[in-house]
Amino acid sequence: MVVTEQSNLELAQQLGKCLQAKDVKLATAESCSGGWIAKVITDLPGSSAWFEGAIVCYSNESKHDLLGVSTATIEEFGAVSGETVLSMTDGVFERTAADVVVSVSGIAGPGGGSEDKPVGTVWLSWGRRDKSSYANEFHFEGDREAVRLQTVEAALNAVLDIMNCPESI
Repeated sequence: MVVTEQSNLELAQQLGKCLQAKDVKLATAESCSGGWIAKVITDLPGSSAWFEGAIVCYSNESKHDLLGVSTATIEEFGAVSGETVLSMTDGVFERTAADVVVSVSGIAGPGGGSEDKPVGTVWLSWGRRDKSSYANEFHFEGDREAVRLQTVEAALNAVLDIMNCPESI
């Protein structure tokens, strides 16, 4: 199935209903998605009831300055790594009142990839305050827009999963 803005909007609506029913707020830290997760969420009227906010940290410096990701982590593992996105998630928890966080860093293309981390490589981290955070690597296909759309979908699905949201609310 091809991921579209509309399908992501429908996922965001489902997530919003779930988070609002559970009285939980979400925040995001976004790199390769450039705030697109927040955009999809804030396209929904009333999302302020369950969306705390977003930190778009595209450069390595902003990951450090805005979220406290150590330069040593970025130098050792790279900006596109499980260690970095987990640190981004921790940084959002430290800086917001969010109950659940999703963070993303990846290579949307068309350039910037390598043999070890080709275009389409995306790392996501998600977690709940005072509980475990998780990180997973994804390999998406397609052009820049397709990679970003798939990133948004994966992020929304990760939060739906961690919140144990039913498919229909």
